[in-house]
Amino acid sequence: MLKMQNIELVYCSGKKQVKALDNISVDVEKGEFLSIVGPSGCGKTTILKIIARLINPTKGKIIKPDDFEVGYVFQNSTLLKWRSIIDNIALPLEIKGIEKQEAYSKAEEAMNIVELEEFRDAYPKDLSGGMRHRAAIARALVYDPEILLMDEPFGALDEPTRLKLNVEINRIWIKTHRTVIFVTHNVGEAVFLSNRVAVLSKRPAHIKKIIKIDLPKQRTLEILDSEKYIKQVLKIRKIFSQ
Repeated sequence: MLKMQNIELVYCSGKKQVKALDNISVDVEKGEFLSIVGPSGCGKTTILKIIARLINPTKGKIIKPDDFEVGYVFQNSTLLKWRSIIDNIALPLEIKGIEKQEAYSKAEEAMNIVELEEFRDAYPKDLSGGMRHRAAIARALVYDPEILLMDEPFGALDEPTRLKLNVEINRIWIKTHRTVIFVTHNVGEAVFLSNRVAVLSKRPAHIKKIIKIDLPKQRTLEILDSEKYIKQVLKIRKIFSQ
């Protein structure tokens, strides 16, 4: 579905050239959940921006279909405070010029997927942090993207809320059959959510290893106490720290 081939990125910092990414290559299959972990500042978010065509790599290429649509969930929910939840979710379709009735019909569908229907006419200030992130996910899903890019969306949330949203993301992924690339600094979160986990080195980042995760497709919090889960977390942490 998507191939990153020999991606390199060099940028200027003052008079110096800094190499951020070094020969990043990975194939992402349709319907896969791939997490990317690595040290802070190593270029995880940069990879998402290259996939989303927000920046261009210095070398290498992304191979994907011409009509490829990308949904992007940022670290902050970035909801507009003066718009209701349904209005926020419908916003991308309004920007694309979709007729209002169709836009709001699709927004209702996306809102139902994240189970926020009872907060349809609420405003962001009325919602908890977790609910705002669910609304942001609905907004990213509303135009039916082939791939969903998620950039540490739960990093600022407390542990109970983050765990609850991890279960929700797993449910949404199974229901929508979306391809997801998820950036996180939390190895446990990456193992809980993913089919595979790509471990990046420090900058200039290269892929140290890609680990296939052996867990049931449907994830529950009980998995966190399982020997299989714990072993895979420890394996990735060891690679991470080498």
